[in-house]
Amino acid sequence: MMALDLLTQDELRRCDRDGTDGFGGLSTERGMLPLKVMDVRAKIAGLIATTEVRQSYVNNLGTPLEATYIFPLPDRAAVTRFVMEVAGRVVEGVIKERGQARRDYDRAIAQGQRAAITEEERSGVFTMRVGNIMPGETATVTLTLTGPLPYDEGEATFRFPLVVAPRYIPGKPLGGDDVGDGVAADTDQVPDASRITPPVLLPGYPYPVRLSLEVELQQGVLAARDLKSSLHTIVDQRDASGRIARVHVVPGERLNRDFILRFGYGNDAIGTSLELQPDAPGASEGTFLLTLVPPVGLSRSTKPREVIFVLDRSGSMGGWKMVAARRAVARMVDSLSEKDAFNVYAFDDQIETPSAFSTTALVAASNRNRFQAIEFLAKVDARGGTEMQEPLVRAAHALAGGYQDRERVMVLITDGQVGNEDQILRSLEPNLKNVKVFALGIDRSVNEAFLKRLSNLGGGLFELVESEDRLDEVMDRMHRRIGTPVVTETALLPSGLEIQTDSVVPRRLPDLFAGAPVLISGRYRGQAKGHLEVQGRDASNGRWSTTIQAHAVDNPGVTAVWARGQVRELEDLFVVKGGGGELEKKIVATSIRFGVLCRFTAFLAVDKERVNLSGNMQRVTQAVESPDGWAKGGGGPTLAKASAAAPSRRMAAAAPAMDYESRPMASGAAFEMADEDAVGGEFEGMDLGDAQRSLPPPAPAGRPMGKPAPMLGRASAAPERAKEKKRSLIRDEAGALPAPIEAKEELERLAEWVKVQQAQGPAEWPNAFPDLVVDLDRLASALSESGKPAEERLGERAQELLAAARAVMAGRKFEEVEVRGLLARLAAFLDEVSKAQGGGGFFQRLGSFWKS
Repeated sequence: MMALDLLTQDELRRCDRDGTDGFGGLSTERGMLPLKVMDVRAKIAGLIATTEVRQSYVNNLGTPLEATYIFPLPDRAAVTRFVMEVAGRVVEGVIKERGQARRDYDRAIAQGQRAAITEEERSGVFTMRVGNIMPGETATVTLTLTGPLPYDEGEATFRFPLVVAPRYIPGKPLGGDDVGDGVAADTDQVPDASRITPPVLLPGYPYPVRLSLEVELQQGVLAARDLKSSLHTIVDQRDASGRIARVHVVPGERLNRDFILRFGYGNDAIGTSLELQPDAPGASEGTFLLTLVPPVGLSRSTKPREVIFVLDRSGSMGGWKMVAARRAVARMVDSLSEKDAFNVYAFDDQIETPSAFSTTALVAASNRNRFQAIEFLAKVDARGGTEMQEPLVRAAHALAGGYQDRERVMVLITDGQVGNEDQILRSLEPNLKNVKVFALGIDRSVNEAFLKRLSNLGGGLFELVESEDRLDEVMDRMHRRIGTPVVTETALLPSGLEIQTDSVVPRRLPDLFAGAPVLISGRYRGQAKGHLEVQGRDASNGRWSTTIQAHAVDNPGVTAVWARGQVRELEDLFVVKGGGGELEKKIVATSIRFGVLCRFTAFLAVDKERVNLSGNMQRVTQAVESPDGWAKGGGGPTLAKASAAAPSRRMAAAAPAMDYESRPMASGAAFEMADEDAVGGEFEGMDLGDAQRSLPPPAPAGRPMGKPAPMLGRASAAPERAKEKKRSLIRDEAGALPAPIEAKEELERLAEWVKVQQAQGPAEWPNAFPDLVVDLDRLASALSESGKPAEERLGERAQELLAAARAVMAGRKFEEVEVRGLLARLAAFLDEVSKAQGGGGFFQRLGSFWKS
């Protein structure tokens, strides 16, 4: 093997870099990754969000293409519709049992037909495959989702994840071909690891996906206010009373963290209610949705508490996350009283506790012990792999043997980036009967689905901290609630309403915590009328009850929300109880009957037209961005060390019902280097933050694709993006304008782009128009925010041109007469703008918008 010397910092400084491509990255004018546009449109009505997700894949190669993309979706949302559009043809997807859908997809691809399939790998993680996209074609797939919004203390949260973060994969490799296109090998503990680990781009590598994300807040009885967003957004529409009706993310944001939108409805805006949604008008069956708001004024539990804090200190927790996690645990430890008992487990691939504490027992929460715990926490830093199962099992076992007159609580603080979620839940379930689990997710791309599954299994709550700014607010709420419910032992007693008891979601009815409403859903028989009594015990062990009158609604989202929750509950039951064939059949039947995707089914769309008669097809896996903040923090989860393992079954017993019988998919996320010996060697135990297991995405047309190869060196060999935040406003915190940036060349570039499109004609327009929309949006913003009447009038014209360009994009109708007319209008407009501006403030603003 030949070793390569890394360039010195002085050599790097002498390299000609323009800040757009990572050092050593390849680029072409047409781009190399198939995914070009991610368009998200959400409509929020009350506490239910309906979202359309459009992914556009472009074939810039000279051969037919199959694009594979591993991507996230909100874990509580039900995927209810799937549509493929390509070459002017629209194909409605159908939901099928997963194995059958795969066989049908493979058959269609082999016959030269265009086809698309989407599969759920985990709660919140999906795979999209779109095959036989012909050269120059754009294939757009649309997913429709419906899901509930978390609501807590008067605030609702809409979260849309944008990247699947690297996960720690424990276990021994199974050997043979992997079942997916990801970078991690399938192991005996995570037999589908290759289906949940997308290749990751090198730091600084250009990412061509254009994100368009818009949220419409439908202002009915509930009026949203006090919006807060994790990405930069612009309010671009208000209703007649001035209330915010629509917001969108500013152009230029990247798919490297969650989009989180929080907004207030007010503490008294959401009340207890019981909605009945008949399957059809006059039907004798339907779905109920109970919104249960905890009573106000009841005292909270005063039982002593036994609490074990389980703190993730693995490599992916580096940077601000480790600081926030230490602060969080320290605050909760400090809130304990002398009558409580506790312990602290800090884990990576080892478990550590304060030196004076036992690793299997709890200690009294005396001043001395609390001080020792906080002193221990101050020295905890990120390192190693995320071996999460053992500390959780040890904590659950210690708490399960505790005293009955105490509240027993486990608190997990982590980003949740592990691949063996099912194995962890299965091992914990026997000891969680009398133990509540609270999960605190700390990350900008947290594994929320797993942490919610864990907290639901333990009858506790989940909280999300995506920034240090939010930590104090969350911790105030969490330490008030740990072990202090206002109502316990809840039960449902229907009257005049027949509830199917095995359909109730969640199966373990939760305790009620102050300020945290819960949603309980299920199926009913009979007419849409009656009432429901909810009973429980208050903190003094007295009887508490409330009666809710039912009312019929016309909201299909109620059924979709229940169906998604039901299949998720059944899937978890399958995991922890080792369900057999009958349970699997029930999951599939529920999924297909109610049209919601699950891990045992798939959505499939097949175009009848045969377009690829040659049978040749290039397979490319979409590489994703490294999650925001990970490279700066020093790491991601360490991949399990590759060890020699005897050949074994393709799928271990950990997931017996997952059907992976279809042909192995080529791992084509990165091109092979000409001399593998130059980059070879064993990269065992490599940390993804320092040396990710993928190279840049596929080479241009004509270059053979192959298995991803490891990269050499540290991130310093490829400059990172310098900006932590991209401001949508041009003024900094002090109110001063940034240094002047000459932007005449940007206008000239755009004018030249128009001339090129006029010369090229219709064949190139579908691929080129996304660039126009982004640049026009920035140009319109720079003009509209100038404060000068003449420029604002030009901004209005730019907005009109932008609307026309978006209309062309949305309809995918590139009629030559219409587009040429638009290009002519745009050319005249750009000429007018260029003549009207002599430099100064306008170019300052425009340069800032383009730079951001």
